[in-house]
Amino acid sequence: MPFGVTNAPTAFMDYMNRIFRPFLDKFVVVFIDDILIYSRTPEEHGEHLKLVLEILKAKQLCAKLSKCEFWLEEVKFLGHVISTEGIIVDPTKVESVLQWERLRTVIDIRILVGLAGYYRRFIKGFSKIVAPLT
Repeated sequence: MPFGVTNAPTAFMDYMNRIFRPFLDKFVVVFIDDILIYSRTPEEHGEHLKLVLEILKAKQLCAKLSKCEFWLEEVKFLGHVISTEGIIVDPTKVESVLQWERLRTVIDIRILVGLAGYYRRFIKGFSKIVAPLT
């Protein structure tokens, strides 16, 4: 499906969510064409990986092997670092925000609050911190 078409990413995301629905939030996370498979043990991971690959094959969807990474103990995914230790904000994302120039406009502040809102679960008292800015 060409992604130049306005609704193509939305339609594809919907399709991916439908085909992986039984496994979403059990051992699969899907974001458009990115699939994250997580497991407790290597044996379980092998089973999960096989299931996902079988679904892709059955639906005639291809995965580009050069873009795949397997059996990782830590992965960067959607601005987070996920490992056996838990989930943290990707430090490179934090560093890029720290490098921003001083905010000068209301729009600049809205952009920062919106970005920070994505990570609010990692920021204790987030709503109180940003309340004066909204």
